[in-house]
This record gives sequence, structure tokens and C-alpha cells, in this order.
Amino acid sequence: MSDLNTQRTYALVGHGGSGKTSVAEMLLLNAGVINRLGKVEEGTTALDYEPEEIKRRGSTQPGFASYQWNKNQHFLIDTPGDSNFAGDLNYMLTATDGVVLVIDAVDGVKPLTRKIWAGIQKAGRPAMIVINKMDRDRAEFETAFENISEGLGARPALLYYPIGSKEDFKGVVDMLSGKALMFADDGGVSEGEIPGDIADTVQAMRENMVENIAESDEELMERYFEEGELTPEEITQGLKSGVLAGELVPVVVSAALENWGGAMILDTIQNLLPSPLDHAPWQGEEGEVESSPDAPLSCFVFKTLADPFAGQLTVVRVLSGTLKPDSSLKNTANGEKERVGQLVLMQGKEQQATKEPMGPGAIVTLAKLKNTHTGNTLCDEKGDFVLAKPAISPQLITFALAPAEKGDEDKVYAAVAKLLDEDITLTLGRDEESGDILLSGMGQNHIEISVEKAKRRYKADIVLKTPKVPYRETFRTPAKDIQGRHKKQSGGRGQFGDCWIHIEPQSSGTGYEFEDKIVGGAIPRQYIPAVDKGIQEAAARGVLAGYPVIDFKATCYDGTYHNVDSSEMAFKIAGSIAFKKAAEKAQIALLEPVMLVTVAVPDSFMGDIIGDLSSRRGKVLGSDATAGVTEIKAHVPMSEMLRYAPDLNAMTGGQGTFFMEFAQYEECPPNVTDQVIAENKRAAAAE
Repeated sequence: MSDLNTQRTYALVGHGGSGKTSVAEMLLLNAGVINRLGKVEEGTTALDYEPEEIKRRGSTQPGFASYQWNKNQHFLIDTPGDSNFAGDLNYMLTATDGVVLVIDAVDGVKPLTRKIWAGIQKAGRPAMIVINKMDRDRAEFETAFENISEGLGARPALLYYPIGSKEDFKGVVDMLSGKALMFADDGGVSEGEIPGDIADTVQAMRENMVENIAESDEELMERYFEEGELTPEEITQGLKSGVLAGELVPVVVSAALENWGGAMILDTIQNLLPSPLDHAPWQGEEGEVESSPDAPLSCFVFKTLADPFAGQLTVVRVLSGTLKPDSSLKNTANGEKERVGQLVLMQGKEQQATKEPMGPGAIVTLAKLKNTHTGNTLCDEKGDFVLAKPAISPQLITFALAPAEKGDEDKVYAAVAKLLDEDITLTLGRDEESGDILLSGMGQNHIEISVEKAKRRYKADIVLKTPKVPYRETFRTPAKDIQGRHKKQSGGRGQFGDCWIHIEPQSSGTGYEFEDKIVGGAIPRQYIPAVDKGIQEAAARGVLAGYPVIDFKATCYDGTYHNVDSSEMAFKIAGSIAFKKAAEKAQIALLEPVMLVTVAVPDSFMGDIIGDLSSRRGKVLGSDATAGVTEIKAHVPMSEMLRYAPDLNAMTGGQGTFFMEFAQYEECPPNVTDQVIAENKRAAAAE
């Protein structure tokens, strides 16, 4: 087992396109795990290996790797940066001791970066920041660096100042040693001279760094104010303690595609991010456990992967104790026993078995567990610790799935259901009204790529379609003194049921109510529930466009019966007839579901977004601006939001995010009502 004091377990996080996977590739190259630098654009990186990732040139699931740096063990989790695939980020953060946040030197801090940063802070993980792509056109180090304090509210400690930028980026100044380090074409580094034109800036930035370090510790701050400087030892110690306390964020610069800055990032991870022994006790649903190799064994299952050869792979973080090969574990979520064979370390899609016992902080993959799923806790056979599950982001969009060939519905459902174990941000269900198979996820790309994966792996021919919007109908005016009479005589025993009802509208959200006002035995007691059932069944089939009628009260106050011919069925039919007559007499309105939508965009897009929401029949409720980002809240009909994700991406260049949840039902405008009724008639005719 490696020395836990020098072991590091961290996640690479950041917005899509910031270059996280390229940074991971550079780190693995510098650590000697791979022998050449793969490229995302060419589909040759070690950590993006799924066909869907290679096709779209971006991560759709986390990648895992372990390596040694200066003989110290590191475990790396490369997380997706696209919000479509980052719904389980809190699970990845839970599995780590520290975080490396990658920021694009071209785009700086984006709204999604702020969301990720909020997640890092909530998880309580110490972090460092890499400003990547310093060699790109439009790279602006100063702007990106200012974004760290102004956009994230963090206190940065710049460890390396860039020498040049864009095509002139050629080295860095080590702010702790004061040395200039120049990059070679092969990624090597040599000492050079600090260019005269940046000497004053470097001095000012160093003073700012020392001041931030001093402000993170009261004792250092007093010494700094008294003496005007800190010793190198005080700076180093203040930096370490400030990072561990979450008060300071060390900043490094890089150009990952050129292999420039990799060793500096690795050194910073080693020197400043915490070890597993620095981790606070893990909080369970009941009690806690120390992050110590001497504590009882507990492992958190934070990801499940599907392997074409090995089957289900269970990725765990060792929380406490020591995990050994060929051992027995207990799943504390369900009490099931699991037999562990080999311990496997992942290097992208490559799997390396190890006979070494693994202590706290290790990211280990276990094969062929039978009853264990993402979110479960595994302990030794006497253990009972259950880690409190992290929250996941709510699903934003739902699509309907259908088989290309009728009759294959069960095959489609079974194929997609297999994805749910490895992707906890998907939910699968059926629409009771339409019979559609419904798949919900984080966005349109998420749904489409999940369906592609199900097609490829399980040979299911799936058609993706927009689901039926759950419209409703309701009474706008009452209908009084309505008779429902059913009489049928065809030889032998006949059928007879006769009821009189009132129907009146109820306020929104009240639902359906039935009142029995029969007196004197006009309808026998045993038949009155049948009248109620007949009304409900007729209401479920709708009046205008085939959608359920809601929010009304039906009162049955009179009727007649026949001693021989009356039955529950006859009175159910009578209740149905009465409802239909009432619907003809009263005014019926079509209702549509309205969502509470929250959109977060850079301030410059606010006008465009408000205009677009208004064009979708939205009612803007208000907006709130913070640190360059405006959050807009609006009520918008669901039918106008079904494909909002790609539209928002197009309007904001991928910088916008949104969330929505059901708010209420509202009456449709006449043109929408006419359109829905017409579509319903066409669908009925086609069937």
C-alpha cells in the first residue's frame, strides 16, 4: 500500500471545451503512463474511448487513471464538462480529496464554471486552478485570472506567471523561486531570463500572491504587516495551510496540446492538494467513519461502467480501512454479500489488476458484483456504515421512445433500462395515457447519445420522438339538472340505470369530487359508487381533444331504478352518459402545463433571452444579476420548452444553462386549443 501522506486523489473539472481531457493526457504523458500525446480532435486520448465520445469529440462519462509522480501515488478522475453529462458531478467530487479546475484562457469563467465552483465549495474540497490554452489565439491571461476573484469569489495565489501569450507563449516565471522557466518543443524546461518588459508586473503579482497568502492566516498577516515580507518557509507553509482550509486557490498556466506546464501541475498537486489522511471524517446516514487505514473498511460506489468483455464494472472510492483482493464485502444498502476477486486500476479503457491492498483514497474497480449499484456503500461483513448519498441534478427534458418495428416495445425498454445502472441521471418510465416509453435526462444531447449507446450495445432499433404534452381539460361553466339514462332490452334480463347530476367547476388544483345527495332510496346505495365510476371513466377520456378532465365536482341528487334490470354496470353507463351530456351543455377549456424556468446567462445575452422567452408565450417573473451572470425566471408553457436546450446553446454559444420544474396548469389560448384539437383528430384518424 502506498504512503497515504503523499497519496493524492483528485478530479479534473471545468466547463466543456476548457481542455480537461487534454490536460489529463499531458499529466499521464509526464508521469510515463502513455508514450505520446493523444488529441481529442483525433479521438486518440487515453480517457475518451467510448465511440460516442470519439464521434462528438468530448467526454460523455468520467475517465479514470492512476500513476506515480516522484514515486507518489495519484488517482485521477477526468469529469465531463458538458452539462448534459455532468449531472452526477457531486458523486465524482465525493470520491476525491481535492480538485483541479481547468479554465480556458480564451473564454475565462463561464456560467457553468460558476456552477461547478459552487459544487466544489459545497463539497468542501480544496482546489487549484489551471488556466489552459495559453497558446491559443485570443488567449487573455489577465482577464481569465481576474475572473477567478471577480467571477468565482476565490482568493488566487498565482504560482506561475506566463511569459508571452498566444503564439508567443514560451515559458513561465516561477513566483516562489523567482526563476524564468522556458519551454522546449518536446515539453522540456530550461532556465532563462525574465523579460524586462514583464519584470515590474511579475513583482507586483508576487506581492499580491504573498499578500493573499498572509490574509489567509491571522498570524502570518500580523507578521507581514510588521515586517513587510514573509520568509520562503512562511510562504510555503501559509500556502499549504491556506489551500487545505479552502482559503487559497493556487493557479498554474498551461498549453496542454504542446505539453507545456504538465510537470508544474503535477508538482502543485503533490505539494498543495490534500492526502486522504487530511480528509474530515466521512458522514453517514447514521454516525461517521475516520479516513484512516486502521478504521473499519468502507467503500463508496460512485460510478458503474459497462465493459463489453468484463460486464458491469463497479468503481469505488476506499473511504476507510484497507481493501484487499479475494475478500468478502457487505452492501449496507441491501444487506447482500459480495465476493471481491481482483482489484483493478483503470487507465482509460485499459484495466490493470493489482495484488496490492488499497487504503483510503484509492479509486478501485471491482468486476462482476451482483447486487451493487451506484450510491451504495460496501463494508466488511460486520460493518454497517452507509455514506449519505450526494445530490444529483434534476432531469431537464423528456423524450418518448418507440421501436422501429411494432411489437418490439419490451426490447426497447429493456435495452435502455440497462443504461440506468451506469448513468444515474437518466430515468425511464411509461406514460399511462399514451403508452409511450419516456426517457428523461439532462438535455437533448444526453438523451440522443444515450439512445445511440443503447442501439450500439444492445442492437435495439429505437426511434426518438417528442413526447405527448400532458394537456388537461376542465369545465368553465356549470351544467345543472343533467339526466343520464341507460335502458336496454334484448330478451331476457335487461339493463336499466337512471341518474340526475349537477356538474360545477372547481378551483385549479382541487381535483375531482363526487357528492352523493340521494335521499329516499331513489338509487340503491350499492349502485351510487357505479355512477361515480362512470363519471370518472368518461372524464378520463376527455371531451375536446382526448385529455383527462380535471378540477370539477359532480353531485348525484336523483334517479330511478328497476328491481330486476338495474345493475352496477347499468348505473356506470348512466353516469358516463350524464357526464357526456353535461360536457355538451357546459363550456370546456383546454389546459396546458406551465413550467417554472430559470435561465442563467452572461449579462450581454439577457435581452435576447427575455425576448426569446416572450416569443415562447413566457411570462418573465424577474431577473437577478450577480458577477456578470443574469438569472431570469419565467413561467413558460411546456410545449414551448421541449427543445429549448439546443436553442439556448445556439443563442449563447453554449454559455447558457437552464432548469425547469412544473408550476401549474393554465388555460390554453384559442389558437393553441384549435391546433391541439386538430392534431388529436389527425392522430385518431391515423389509428
